[in-house]
Amino acid sequence: MTGSARFYASGARLVQDETGWLEANGARLQATRRYIWAETDGRLDVYFSDMRPFHTIPLGAEAPETVHLCPPDRYQVAYDFADWPVWRTVWQVDGPRKAYRMQSTFHPAGDAALLARRGAAVHKVGKD
Repeated sequence: MTGSARFYASGARLVQDETGWLEANGARLQATRRYIWAETDGRLDVYFSDMRPFHTIPLGAEAPETVHLCPPDRYQVAYDFADWPVWRTVWQVDGPRKAYRMQSTFHPAGDAALLARRGAAVHKVGKD
């Protein structure tokens, strides 16, 4: 998927709206997703748009990781904020009908010079 993620405040929460194009097996589909982020007691709680819990990110961990269980599937994510404001996620997804690894890189829009200095690929949101 290639596209963009927009973050904006909504009260004490942060809303993440993603939009882009997903290409797989020769098909190209438009994709959108919304997540809600909220800081609570030393952690970031991430929710789906309808406020169902998605996962929790422990703050203060050098390399935060967490898991979302959606039986029979398992979604494990590792966050990398070391190169802030560029940050990355790596998802490992396993289940009876799926097994894939998805890597995403997020960076401020129009910040190609910053990315070039850090040796990163230039794209807004990329999922492999």
